[in-house]
Amino acid sequence: MTVDQGLIEAIERDYTTAAITAAERAMLDYVVQVTKDATRITPDHHAELRRHGFDDKAILQITLIAAWFNYINRVADALGVGR
Repeated sequence: MTVDQGLIEAIERDYTTAAITAAERAMLDYVVQVTKDATRITPDHHAELRRHGFDDKAILQITLIAAWFNYINRVADALGVGR
């Protein structure tokens, strides 16, 4: 977590060009793939996360958090929350 507003804005704009660590980039690449099409996640994705120091528990937590945010945003969109 950060309170660096510049970093937050850079990540929101394009995380691939933001000043983040290689591990953070790998995690965000994984989250983007989960969001776009989780059926295309392969063992290679998990191996890449492990290569950056994430263990099975961390991979599960990353997956659950990404999936929950995808789920709750779709629920909110379907119910017109924020319109």
